[in-house]
Amino acid sequence: MSLVLASASASRAAMLRAAGLDFDIVPARIDEEEIKHSLKAEGASVRDAAIALAELKAHRVSHGTSQDFVIAADSMLDCGGTWYDKPATPAAARDQLLRLRGKTHELVSAVVLARGGSVIWRHAESAKLTMRDFSDAFLDAYLAQAGDAVLYSVGCYQLEGRGVQLFSRIQGDFFSILGLPMLPLLDILRENKVLRS
Repeated sequence: MSLVLASASASRAAMLRAAGLDFDIVPARIDEEEIKHSLKAEGASVRDAAIALAELKAHRVSHGTSQDFVIAADSMLDCGGTWYDKPATPAAARDQLLRLRGKTHELVSAVVLARGGSVIWRHAESAKLTMRDFSDAFLDAYLAQAGDAVLYSVGCYQLEGRGVQLFSRIQGDFFSILGLPMLPLLDILRENKVLRS
């Protein structure tokens, strides 16, 4: 049995490696924007959307193999009913952070385990994060220091780095905020004998 991560996320791969897992990386190719638009139009919650996207990725990568366990994940950010995506440019990141400034947003990270094209387990964790009312000068300095890293996260921040300075309050699991609910995932991998119990 081998393990596959259906994601190009450097953060998720780093967490799995740090936990001692060996795995291959096979990014799933799905049209996330179109799927999110459709789910939002159907009235799906941000949690339902995160799970649906993770399931689609898991199904896409695991469909052609019967032995591999495939891990897929997705993170969604909602603030006041608006869903946010990874920004395309530093200017878009600045605009997004200005809209999140001084507010509490919900970040949902979903993870799915699949095998042979079938989802065998799904889990989602939700966190509440309150951004402080930082100054424009702080924001400009943060963006200059963070560089392109702000483009790799749906919230334009990495809590393991300078992004922690954006917040006044954080409620939720640290790993889930980074994009992968690690403890439940490790439990299900042990149950399926991918890891030693």
